[in-house]
Amino acid sequence: MRKRAAAPGPGDLVEILVDGRAVRALDGQSVAGALHQAGVAVLRRNPVTGEPRGAFCGMGVCFECELTVDGMPGTRACMTHVRDGLRIETSDDDAGW
Repeated sequence: MRKRAAAPGPGDLVEILVDGRAVRALDGQSVAGALHQAGVAVLRRNPVTGEPRGAFCGMGVCFECELTVDGMPGTRACMTHVRDGLRIETSDDDAGW
């Protein structure tokens, strides 16, 4: 009988997709933290002025870190936890990474 591999747990490295690119992150850390660690500073652009927006308060109050996670727009990166296979889409067309 074959032993099943254990599912990733908090602190294990998992793979997420950010704008179609594979990024390694710690299971359970915030999406904002994982993106910061990966060098992604701009999460979206202001729809009126086009100014770059990123994580600001880190506790879900300001809504500056909204992006699309697994097809759900308006998800706050600071309040969402990383898990294996998570799909993240920023709205920064000039991410440059």
